[in-house]
Formats: sequence, structure tokens, C-alpha cells
Amino acid sequence: MVQPIFATKRARFSPTIAVLVAISVLYLAREIFVPLALALLFGFLLSPLVKRLESWHVGRGFAVALVIVVSLVGVGLIGWLVSNQLIDVINQIPAYKDNIRHKLATLSSGRGRGLVKVKDSVQELGKELAASTADSTPGASPPARASKAEPISKGAVPVPVEVIEPPATVLQAARAVVGPLIVPLGTALVVIVFTAFMLLHQADLRNRLIRLTAPRELNVMTQALDDATERVSKFLLTQFIVNSSFGVLVATGLYFIGLPNALLWGVLAGLLRFIPYLGPLLGGSLPLILALAVFPGWKQPFLTFGLFLVIELVTFNVIEPWAYGARTGISPLAILVAAVFWTTLWGPLGLILSTPLTVCVMVLGRYVPQLEFLYVLLGDEPVMPPEAQFYQRLLALDHQEARTVLVDYLKEHGQLALYDVVILPAVAMAEEDRHKDALDPTRENFIVQSVNEFILEVPQIIAESALTEDASAEPPETSARPSRGILCLAAADQADEIAATMLAQVFEQSGHTVTCLSVAESRSVTLDSVPIAAHWSIEVVVISAMPPFALLSARTLSKRAHTEFPQAEIIVGLWHFSSDAKGAAERLGKAFTDPLVTTFADALAYVEGSDRGGGPVIEQQDRGSNRNLSVA
Repeated sequence: MVQPIFATKRARFSPTIAVLVAISVLYLAREIFVPLALALLFGFLLSPLVKRLESWHVGRGFAVALVIVVSLVGVGLIGWLVSNQLIDVINQIPAYKDNIRHKLATLSSGRGRGLVKVKDSVQELGKELAASTADSTPGASPPARASKAEPISKGAVPVPVEVIEPPATVLQAARAVVGPLIVPLGTALVVIVFTAFMLLHQADLRNRLIRLTAPRELNVMTQALDDATERVSKFLLTQFIVNSSFGVLVATGLYFIGLPNALLWGVLAGLLRFIPYLGPLLGGSLPLILALAVFPGWKQPFLTFGLFLVIELVTFNVIEPWAYGARTGISPLAILVAAVFWTTLWGPLGLILSTPLTVCVMVLGRYVPQLEFLYVLLGDEPVMPPEAQFYQRLLALDHQEARTVLVDYLKEHGQLALYDVVILPAVAMAEEDRHKDALDPTRENFIVQSVNEFILEVPQIIAESALTEDASAEPPETSARPSRGILCLAAADQADEIAATMLAQVFEQSGHTVTCLSVAESRSVTLDSVPIAAHWSIEVVVISAMPPFALLSARTLSKRAHTEFPQAEIIVGLWHFSSDAKGAAERLGKAFTDPLVTTFADALAYVEGSDRGGGPVIEQQDRGSNRNLSVA
């Protein structure tokens, strides 16, 4: 279980104030934090390579230098290749003028002619209105002459004036070329230095961070650092592989379509996919525009559009969910909000860094209790367990969504886990609210009716799932244990009756012969009241009771069951009992000696294993006047 940092200390500042201060600092000092964040990103990406070289007995310094040099050479080669092909595309653009004019003429024909006529009509109407307004203006004076001293003759032609700037010097030309590159090159140099320093002194930085934040919580802080490092590193590595594969597929497809410089567009498509949301649009629009300009027809542009559409849909909907999985732990909505937030804060670089930075923030909220709201808001793990989701949907009178929760859990975990983990706890919560008078009659009736409908529907869902399985799969092994006659009794109220119905269904699915009595029938139970008593003998009697008044009801019904069925084993089921099971057994042991179970799994194991020495239950054993508890 995750242990929070600073759990014993009181927060000095409100979390809201702390978040606002942090956002202000990040915005005002973005010139420092942006290169630092980029260096941290590259550090996460390159750290596995450095560790691999160290595992081959390469020194830390040489490994860091080698990884950085190889990375810079790779980036330089890609940049040189992209720039050369981009220059080639620019030089070829004049050769595509005829195709561009033809397509523009095609687009302007047909329906476009109506728009052209409307535009021309509006322009002519505007000219006429302007002319009529100038003529009808009262008191309008004729245009003034330029100068009385030099009258303009009617045949005079104005002399054009041209401003000629002096030729630029070598220094000015160099400044015009290098000036726009100074800031990006400076930022790149700072990022390279930061990255090398982080990789070279990784252990020292980690120790300083632990000493600064939680010197007495070494275990928890180590878990936090390992969690953040693993999530970010795996995400970046997976993203690099996925985007590189995307670029290779795009380049290959464009090559067979016949688009010039296909390698350029494949590389750009792969690089632009690192930019969330906007990158894929830019990566697909550039080749599409070029295809419209290069090819005289419409076949190749449509093929280009279809290529990008198919590859992007498959990558986004199939490959990325499978490859990423739970590598980041961030919900899809949180990724979108984080992209907007970091872009607003740091611009385009913030958009690129949004996902890794959000992962770090989410991990921080997971381990720091004062920032737990960040983990709840950003994480993709369900904030409510399935039993709470199920009960909450029942309280909202939402039958369909409550059923969805149950069906999803049933298909993944099975019937027994569904009853023990989801429905029983939800019924226990409803029973607790009912005894507190927190449930109105409408919701109480809706909950009872919905749960009963779900229970009746479970066998049908199980049968349908079995039909969809592979026919070649081997059938499940059936137990050689003989069927037993079981009687399920409800102790006091509707919640106990629901539990008894579910337990009877579990026994029937396991091959036993079961009779389940309602609450009214259980209160006056006799051997003659059992409908099938003439056909088989009762071997096991299971009493179902739900908290908070489970002990009293179970004790009363257990005494009657011992009287009516002396030959049968009596099992008391205290389902979802909130107290310690041993404590409950001690309280029951003052009245009688019956095995006690708290889950359906324990009840099934006891019934199927009691003839060979007992199952996983808490039993009571009489030894003289003392009743000792032992876990079987």
C-alpha cells in the first residue's frame, strides 16, 4: 500500500494557495523552467541507454558522452536530410503552376461560379454606392490643387518616386541571418548542458532531492521516484517507437503513391506526432497540399488523404491503447486539459511537454496527501470501487448504468467475485442507510427490485458468454464431488433474502440441489415446509444474515434450524460483516457452536470440502466447558 509523505505533519498552506503560487512561478520563470523541463525529458529518454552501457562495464562519464554525441549526430543527420529535401521541394514548386491553376479553375467552376457572381455583384454595388454618395454630398468642395505656385497641367504625367536603400554590409547580412537563430541555438545549448549534467550526476541529484523533500521517508520517496521515472521513461520510449513506425508507414505509402520526397514527409509526420492533437493534422496536411499541386488529377490526393486517415485511425485507436496501456496512468480528459494548460503557460514547447509533466504532477499527488486531489483529478484509476459505483447508480435510479457496472465486473471476474465484492457490499450499504432512515421508500424499492432483477439475469449472461467462447477450447473440468442437498434461509429482512438468493444460485451453478426460502418462510421453517423434503434429505443449512443486526437474527434462526434439522450441518453466513470475523465468532459462540463464514467463497469451499476436514471457515469447537476458535 502506498504510504503518503508527510502524513503526520499538518499543512501550513492551503493546497489551492500552493497551486496558485506554483503556477505563478512556472509562468514568470518560464525562461528557466522550459530548458530545465526539456532536459529532464531527454534525461528520462536517454537514461535507459546510459544504464545499458554501464551494464556492459562502460564508465558513467564515457557512457553519457557517447549517448549524447550519438543523439546529436542522429538529430543532425535528420535535420540535414529534412532541410535538403525541403529545399528541393521549394525549388520544384514553380514547375507545378499549371496543376495549381487547373485545380483552382476546377474548384471555381460549377457551384463556385455562383459564389464568384455574388462576389462580383457585391463589389459593383459597393462601387455604385460610393459614387452616388460622393456626388450627393452637400457642400462638397472640389479637390484642392497640389500647389498654386506650380499648377498641374492636364497632360502632365506624375513622376514615380522610388526609395533606394544602400546595400547591406557583411555585418548586417550576417545579423539578418544569424539573429533569429540566436535564441533557439542558445536554448538548445542550455538543454544539452542540463541533460549531460543530469545524466552524469543522476545519483547525486536523486539523493539531494530525497534529502530536501523527505529525509525520513526513504521508502516512500524511493517508490515515488521509481514510479515517476518508470512511467515517464516507458511512455517516452513507447511514444518514440510508435511515432517512428508511423513515419515509416507514411513514407512507404507515399512512395508507392508517387509523391516526391516521400522520406521527408514520413520524417515530418513522425516528428510532428510528438505534438499532441495538432501534430497529426500538420503532418497530414502538408503532403496533401503537395499532392494537390503535383498531380494533375484527383486520384493521388485522395489516396494520400486515405493513407493518413487509415494509419492515424489505426494508430490512435488500436496501437496506442495497446502499446501505452497503463504506462502513464493519466485519464484521457486530463491529457486534453493538461495540453491546454501547459500550452497556455509555456507556449508550443508546453504542448510537447504536457504529458510527461502531467505524469510527474500526478505521481506527486499520489504520494503527497496535501496534493491528493491532483491524483484524483488526473489519474485514470477509478476513484470509487465497483461496489460504490454500483450503489451510487442505484441511488440515482439509473438501472442501465448500474447494470453496466455489474456486467463488466462479471465478465472480468466471474459470478462468485461479483456477489462477494460488488453486490453484497452494495446491499450492506443500502441496509445500513435503511436502518439510519437515510433511504426514502422510492429508492429502497428501486434498489431491491433492481438487485433481484440483476440476480435473475446473471445465469443468462454467463450462458451467453459461454456460447461466445472458442468451440475448440477444452470444456472446464467438473468436480467429482457428489451433489449435496442445501437449504438457504434468510434471517430477518429483504437484504438477508437477497443474500440467500444469491448464495442459492452459487450452489446451483456448482451442481448442488438447493432450496431457498423467503424471510416469511424462514421464520416458520419446519421440515414439512420444505417443498422437496420428500425427494431428498437436507444435508446443509446455510443461514444468511446481513449487518447491522445480523447476529441476533442469525442466533434465533440457528436455534430453530438445529431443532428442525438435527441431522444437517448448520452454517451461519454473516455476509460483509464489518467487524473482525474472530470477534463475531466469539460473540456467536456464547449461544451455540456453528461454523461461521463471511463470504460466498468461504461458504462454497466449506460445503464442498467439509467431508474431508473442513474448508476456509472460522469454526467453533467444544472442548469441555471452553469454546476455542480455530481457523480451518
